[in-house]
Formats: sequence, structure tokens, C-alpha cells
Amino acid sequence: MQVLRQLPLVRDPNLLVGAATADDAGVYRIGRARALVQTVDFFTPIVDDPFVYGQIAAANALSDVYAMGGRPLTAMNLLGIPTTVVPPRIINAILRGGAAKVKEAGCVLVGGHTIRNPEPVYGLSVTGLVNPRRMMTNAGARPGDWLVLTKPLGTGIITTGIKRALASRAAIHKAVLSMCALNLVGAELAERGLVRGGTDVTGYGLLGHLGSLCRSSGVGAEIGASAVPVISEDVFKLIAEDCIPGGSRENLKTANTFTNWNGVSVAQKHLLADAQTSGGLLLCVRPRLLQQVLKVLKRYRTPCAIVIGRIVRSTESRVRVDQ
Repeated sequence: MQVLRQLPLVRDPNLLVGAATADDAGVYRIGRARALVQTVDFFTPIVDDPFVYGQIAAANALSDVYAMGGRPLTAMNLLGIPTTVVPPRIINAILRGGAAKVKEAGCVLVGGHTIRNPEPVYGLSVTGLVNPRRMMTNAGARPGDWLVLTKPLGTGIITTGIKRALASRAAIHKAVLSMCALNLVGAELAERGLVRGGTDVTGYGLLGHLGSLCRSSGVGAEIGASAVPVISEDVFKLIAEDCIPGGSRENLKTANTFTNWNGVSVAQKHLLADAQTSGGLLLCVRPRLLQQVLKVLKRYRTPCAIVIGRIVRSTESRVRVDQ
């Protein structure tokens, strides 16, 4: 973020969402009712199965478009691979996994680019469409909105547990199912005008993304730590064994600068700051629309649909976390 702050701000009347609000994707207007949504994301393997790795990486990249209320149109593969170490069949499995998720999203894979790299990295560059009047952005939260989460937390801790051979099969299975699930519902909610503020929960953890949303919207938030769903109770066992990724530790340090804690355990703090991969949507929902939103989430069978807190008035954009 310190590097990005040094870059010049782009000024273009058609650039509706840029880097200034730390949103999930950029949005550029191409007509009165149409705008392009553009994003890119990739990362190193977090599971042992190459096909599943491809699925997760693709779902993670596609999520940025859904988090803006858009629908993905085209995608391009981004692959870095140590060709002298990784055999063609593994490379093929990664790409097939990504292609399967792109197809599930109703998106078209139009090509990509591959380079030699010391370790494998894979992801997508994605372009989508959104109605500028129906976008979902970090700046759309309003005091009184309920905060609804659509996937449980803990993927960062579980995937670190995989690397250390500490995660149980049951926890891994639940984490994989969650990470492979597309956030399709984001487009539906935005197009129906049910949600205007929101984000997806990925590398900066729940608190990091919530903090960005509060700053961009000029509001604060209150959440209940015990209301936040966790993928598996094994997550807390892994935390007790100090199985916490470095990114999550850094997230917690940052969160401490804008968060007021009230009776929250150390383990819960680590969960709320855990760096997620292909996490769920964090939605800001007006009270009168809550039941409609929950019905849509149920119809789309999101991994969860839990109210974890609310948006409040705050001149300092702080987050309060109660037990």
C-alpha cells in the first residue's frame, strides 16, 4: 500500500472506481448503462491437488468482479512455472481447474501468458460488465446497514496447516469447498438494487477489508466476534499450535490501529484478521431489505448467510469488536 500511495492518481471522468477507494476491481464507463470491470489476481499453490489449486485461483480472481456487482465476460490465464521441475501433466491439471471455474461462471477464456518462474503461480485477468447505477463498492456503506457474511473464515490458517501437515482431512475438505464456491450472488444482489455497499474478504482479512470499506464510506462498524462463522473448529486448534500465516499476523497489527476490542480472545482476533483466499462477500444491507437479501443468499446456496454486525456513524471510521 505504501508503494501504491506514491503512484499518481488517474483523473478521467469515465473512471468510476480506481485505486483511491481500495476496491476489489477497477470500473470504467463505456456507456450510460455499461461499464467495464477489470481485475487481476494470482498466487502460489495452497493445496496439494493441482486441479483444485486451479479452481481456487480462478474462483478467487472471478470474485473481484462479483464483489463489484458485475458479471465476468472474459478471462486470461496468468501462469508462472518452473518447467524443469513441474511436469506437463501438472501444468495441464492447473489450467483445467481454472478453465472449469471460468466455464461455471459463464465466462469465456480467451488466452493468457506463461513465463518460467522459480515457483508455480497461477491466476486470471478478468474483464466483466456492470451497470454503473447498480454497482457495489467500498463507498456504498451507510449507517444502519447490517453486515452480512457469505462464507466462514479460516482458510489462511487451514492452508498453513496443510503446509505444516497439521490440518485434518475434514478441515481441508471444508476449506476447499468454500474456496471453490463462486460468489455469483454478488451480481444478482447488485442488479436487483438490494446491495450498494460491500466487498469480498480476501488477503487483508475480514477486519482489513471492513476497515477499508469504513474509510471509503466515511462510517464505522460494530461486529460480534462470536457471530462470525468459522469453517471448522479445528481452526482454533491450529491457532493454539501457532499455525498462523505471516500475512494474517501483519493484518492483525494493522487492524489494531483502527479496532477497539471488547472482551475478544487472542484466538478470535487472529481469526478476524486471517488472510482469506477466495473468501466470501461482506455485504452492507439496509434493514428493510435484509429478509430479501437473505432469501437470495439461500437460493444461491452460499456457504453461509450470517449477520455479524452493523454499520454505524463514526468520524474516525473505527471498528468496534465485541465478544
